[in-house]
Amino acid sequence: MKFLLPLLLSFLTFNAFSQTNYPAPGNLKRHIDYLAADQMKGRGTGSRQNSKAAKYVARQFKNYQLEPKGTKGYFQAFTSRVRRVVVADSLRETCNVLGFLDNGAEYTIVIGAHFDHLGMGRQGSSKAENPEGQIHNGADDNASGVAGLLELTRYFTENGTKEPYNFLFIAFGAEELGLQGSRYFVNNPTVPLDRIDFMTNMDMIGRYNPDRGVGIGGYGTSASWPGIFEGVTSEVKFFTDRAGSGGSDHGSFYAKEIPVLFFHTGGHDDYHKPTDDADKVDAEAEAAILKIEIDLIENAMKLPKLEFQEVK
Repeated sequence: MKFLLPLLLSFLTFNAFSQTNYPAPGNLKRHIDYLAADQMKGRGTGSRQNSKAAKYVARQFKNYQLEPKGTKGYFQAFTSRVRRVVVADSLRETCNVLGFLDNGAEYTIVIGAHFDHLGMGRQGSSKAENPEGQIHNGADDNASGVAGLLELTRYFTENGTKEPYNFLFIAFGAEELGLQGSRYFVNNPTVPLDRIDFMTNMDMIGRYNPDRGVGIGGYGTSASWPGIFEGVTSEVKFFTDRAGSGGSDHGSFYAKEIPVLFFHTGGHDDYHKPTDDADKVDAEAEAAILKIEIDLIENAMKLPKLEFQEVK
């Protein structure tokens, strides 16, 4: 009995640790409240606040002891262009933010979300009647995705497990200007593209509607996805979509023949409007969505590198 007691205590300690390590609504809310605060002025590409958001992500990556994987520390700088409207400052300097969890594996899983939004309504894409000068906080689009990215970073760095794949966590810049950050990365990769197993993308995962559920795109981008989804259950409803392309950063990876998954809770009346505020985000449901993503990633890691499949 004296030998069984330490083993039992060890099991209980590990089980408690693994449960508490899952994405936490409080942590998600803290990140979203920061990124979508009025003081961040909508994180428009090229703005001081956009740079502040990038530095916030980099600090979190450093706290979790990720290896910098940009071209200058955690940052991969590039020049973006405003194309949808005519502005004097159409060329804007911004960056991607990249952190690497090196497990000594041959292949790497990419987890991404974009940190930019529409700023003060002067770069196009706003749905407001008179957008210029109004703060577009972008709490759902895409502070929710960045919060998810940071909580998955916490999970995979603090879960006490050395996974059989590396992880590259990327916060993309200039997504709202036409996926420019993700396109820049796939054309200037800091990890070889042929060493990427698959990419998961989170864009607008904060406004869960139980009538709709969370959509998971990319189901058709590898023949392995159906088997990976088997047995995955959740307290929130989810459904799959085969498409791998589309209007978010996973499309850049799909174009390079990399399998993808895309998590999205759907459109709403506040989309691309100044009313997309932090108090409307459902952090409890987002935490459950991230648990689905964790389950899928962990199932995928039991397999060899996924084979890409074009969606017809």
